[in-house]
Amino acid sequence: MELVMAFSRDLTIRQLRALSAVHAAGSITSAANQLNLTQPAVTLQLRNLQALAGLPLIQRTGDGMALTDAGAHVLALIERIEAALKDCEQSLDMIAGRSGGRVAMGAVSTAKYFVPFAIAAFSRRFPKIEVTLRIGNREEIRDALRGYDLDIAVMGRPPADVEVEMKPLGRHPHFIIAAPDHRLARRRHVATSELANETFITREQGSGTRMLMQQYFERVGLEPKLGMAMDSNETIKQAVMAGLGIAFISQHTVFHELEDGRLVVLKVKGLPIVRQWHAIRRTDKILLPPAQAMLDFLGKEGWRYLPNSR
Repeated sequence: MELVMAFSRDLTIRQLRALSAVHAAGSITSAANQLNLTQPAVTLQLRNLQALAGLPLIQRTGDGMALTDAGAHVLALIERIEAALKDCEQSLDMIAGRSGGRVAMGAVSTAKYFVPFAIAAFSRRFPKIEVTLRIGNREEIRDALRGYDLDIAVMGRPPADVEVEMKPLGRHPHFIIAAPDHRLARRRHVATSELANETFITREQGSGTRMLMQQYFERVGLEPKLGMAMDSNETIKQAVMAGLGIAFISQHTVFHELEDGRLVVLKVKGLPIVRQWHAIRRTDKILLPPAQAMLDFLGKEGWRYLPNSR
């Protein structure tokens, strides 16, 4: 008990930042340069931190300095503290009238077809609030949410290991697209068995669309040929239009191509599969007024900016 009390009582930000810097840089020397400190000063901070923890937090390996299990737990603490400090700094700036505040948003790549429209509408209403947007695949945005990097994430499903608040934005249909001259393009009904010999252009591993596609294949007992894997919906659309294959894809990524007749939807039994878009935030991350305003805006009006609504 006394050791625990000493840890919480005597812990300093300098000690935690020394551990974080050594972990990121891989050596005490590089960490010292990063922190603008001397090497002995960083070593002292680490020694004092390990004494407070009562456990070794870092160890020397052939690849440099590595965290122990205990060190990884302490590193998670500094990530939360740094996020809280940034939130406090932003809050003080707002109270002092120095800024209108900032919102850090993330969105899976499929959501990039509507999230910028929602941000633009929000910015017209709150012109002094700065909104940053990070686009990534499903795993990248989940990792950013886990690391407290984001105030709000727009995606389908949150990480299973994080407590979150979710606000539904609207329906998210998925279906199979083909070039207009594809042999199945004019068919009124397509059986799933007729897709067995088709080549599917797919998203990369870690993509939510690819995961949903694989679940669909398993459910209907389909094992088609998988062609090129691409990390861009735009590239997939071009490949399908060029006749390189067909693709399981989000409706929201092909809205204009379907309107223009450059792509068609195959009328496959059991499709579309409809999922739900959500605006998500960690429940243990306190949202300052700008981020809360964005979350409320998305919850009430986000559906207006989905492609089939615009």
